[in-house]
Amino acid sequence: MSLVVVIVAVGAALLTAAGAAVAVARARMTADERVAEAVRKLADGMHETMRELAGAVETARAVPPGDHFSTELSASLDLDEVARRTLEAAAELAGVDAALLDAGGPGGSAVSASVDLPDEEAVRTAVSLPENDNLRAVEVTYRYRIDDVDASAPVVRSGVVLPVRADGAPVGTLSAFSRIAGRRLGDDEIEQLERLAFRAGPALDNARRFAEARQLADLDALTGLHNQRYFHEMLAREVARAQRYSRRLSLIVLDLDDFKSVNDRVGHLQGDAVLAEVAGRIRMVVRSADLACRVGGDEFAVLLPESARSDAELLASRIARAVRGQAIGQAGTLQLSAGIAELRPNEDAQTLFERADEALYRAKELGKARTVAANE
Repeated sequence: MSLVVVIVAVGAALLTAAGAAVAVARARMTADERVAEAVRKLADGMHETMRELAGAVETARAVPPGDHFSTELSASLDLDEVARRTLEAAAELAGVDAALLDAGGPGGSAVSASVDLPDEEAVRTAVSLPENDNLRAVEVTYRYRIDDVDASAPVVRSGVVLPVRADGAPVGTLSAFSRIAGRRLGDDEIEQLERLAFRAGPALDNARRFAEARQLADLDALTGLHNQRYFHEMLAREVARAQRYSRRLSLIVLDLDDFKSVNDRVGHLQGDAVLAEVAGRIRMVVRSADLACRVGGDEFAVLLPESARSDAELLASRIARAVRGQAIGQAGTLQLSAGIAELRPNEDAQTLFERADEALYRAKELGKARTVAANE
């Protein structure tokens, strides 16, 4: 029941966002084909994800009675949780001393998790499977030069690698290893691992689809940046983390100078195209660790974990140069103003945002086209 509630809640949010995205795309086809095409693809992705989520619900309902492990897997739509439960089940099998799971993540990313297998050892022992629909498992034996000196070294001695599939398509691999020389997993253990991989496949696939749906719901349909809701969620999370571990955290809040006059001059449809272009330029200069969001109208925010105020000032300067460096369509050359704040001890997320926002307003009052840092 809880699974259905979660799917319905996310579905409602996605349908609302998708409807807005489609409306924007239709309105913009004559004004800016490039922006409209990007929005159309986003909307199509939302609708496709909704269909996949509906299938996920049906898969969860189809769990056989008494199959507790399958029930546990299908009850979770968190990809890391599904991977963890799968590995725990593999590690409980007789003869299994370590296990490794590799699977596809949202947006083409990869998910790798292990139990009783350090990361470096996991990299050394991982085995890729050939593409073969008839393949059930691959057995591997590891031989080491160290055995000439110490045959009791606690290294992986043998392993079995199994394909993990959903609806016949590969979604990853499950590996189980033994650390005892001369001991190999028998037919019974391999059959149990096959059943485990068979049950884990649909659960991993559903979790991946759900993660992709969440990503779409967290995006602003016009700019492709994260939206206001996601920004405030991540701001609260990063502030809590920074305070807990005494880490630095900085925030940039910025907007375009005189954007209202741009809308009055070129129209709101072209104004939307300008915002999409500005977002693209912001995306090009922020670091991979930074979080860039559209927080309303022509206002953007960039969250910089592990960063001091000086780092934020440098990034704000790069963003400003990127925006004014080349004219944007009929809008011409644009300038922006920015406010910066670095997290203070015992400060909460709301106060940090307010200080950065107040610094932005001071930049406007001082003549615009500049960056102002909040008083620390």
